[in-house]
Amino acid sequence: MIISASERANSVQEYFFSQKLKQIRSLVVAGHKIINLGIGNPDLPPPSEAVYRLVNEASKPNTHGYQSYTGVPELRQAFADWYSRFYGCEFNADNEILPLMGSKEGIMHISLAFLNQGDTVLIPDPGYPTYTSVSRIAGAKLLPYNLKKENGWMPDFSEIEQNDLSGVKLMWINYPNMPTGAPADHQFFEEIISFAYRHKILIINDNPYDFVLNTDYRSIFMYPGAKDVSLELNSLSKSHNMAGWRVGAVFGRADYIATILKIKSNMDSGMFLPVQLAAATALASTTDTWHETNNQIYLERRTIAWQILDALQCDYDKHAQGLFVWAEIPGHYQSGFELSDLLLDKAEVFITPGGIFGENGLRYIRISLCATEEQLTEALERIKKMTQAL
Repeated sequence: MIISASERANSVQEYFFSQKLKQIRSLVVAGHKIINLGIGNPDLPPPSEAVYRLVNEASKPNTHGYQSYTGVPELRQAFADWYSRFYGCEFNADNEILPLMGSKEGIMHISLAFLNQGDTVLIPDPGYPTYTSVSRIAGAKLLPYNLKKENGWMPDFSEIEQNDLSGVKLMWINYPNMPTGAPADHQFFEEIISFAYRHKILIINDNPYDFVLNTDYRSIFMYPGAKDVSLELNSLSKSHNMAGWRVGAVFGRADYIATILKIKSNMDSGMFLPVQLAAATALASTTDTWHETNNQIYLERRTIAWQILDALQCDYDKHAQGLFVWAEIPGHYQSGFELSDLLLDKAEVFITPGGIFGENGLRYIRISLCATEEQLTEALERIKKMTQAL
């Protein structure tokens, strides 16, 4: 490399799934029939009304220019109506909602908007790896907090408060949790808002899995006092099967949203208008019945995923929610990485090792429900053959 990379670039690695997909593609090119049960990439269709709107709007000659940095009013109002309908939370569509090109973009914008060099961020372990990598890119210090099976994958606030929290600026939470599938109850949200006030910490609830295998929808903004100390990310990726469309939003106080906009407006030039209008239609048209239809398919898939885990002698929670099944591996494997590599090598099935989400995930694996029943059944048969041969 003639020109050296920045310290920022050297502080992170290429995203695990970016690397793994390269390996899987090379195996497929070589003739291997890999079944990928690793990534939460919804394979079910979006609402048909949204697809029709996208095609119709894209066919117009005047919808292809740059768009507003804050999203069109119809999309912001659709997000506001969505939160009112499902959560009972009211937001001013003019200044308390900022549409995003997916909520992953929002993690970067929020971090750059609120973190100074050397500020500390509370990161869940296990948790979404992007919380860690983006915090490093922003020059922040990391303070992992434990999520453990014995605590129901909830933070232990007394344990966290044994640390010096004076430099902590942000805390990432994510419920229903990824990767564990743990739901959060009323007490948790009340406790974390109180915790945020005590320590003057901004809580960001990353909330993309609330509509998958769950009917007890919860936003942090359902709880008193949340707006002063919280932001919430949500997206259409998982809830509406629109991952590739890259549509999400951050919700919060107007002054917090304005601060995030300072960063965002310097990093993109707005979302394609037909995508925005189609997303507004998706938000307006989906009902509990639409989500129930999706979830019935996920329920059927999850039953087969449980059978795969039974074949591997793993332990899992049948009450977990979301798009994945999180499972503890048997004692004769050193880590989820070992089991994941074995399955890819011997059964040509890729399952995510839990260690990519933190040290507390080392003895776990995660199966995605974004595969057909046929693919899951074939994976089950391959794994049964593998275990019989070992």
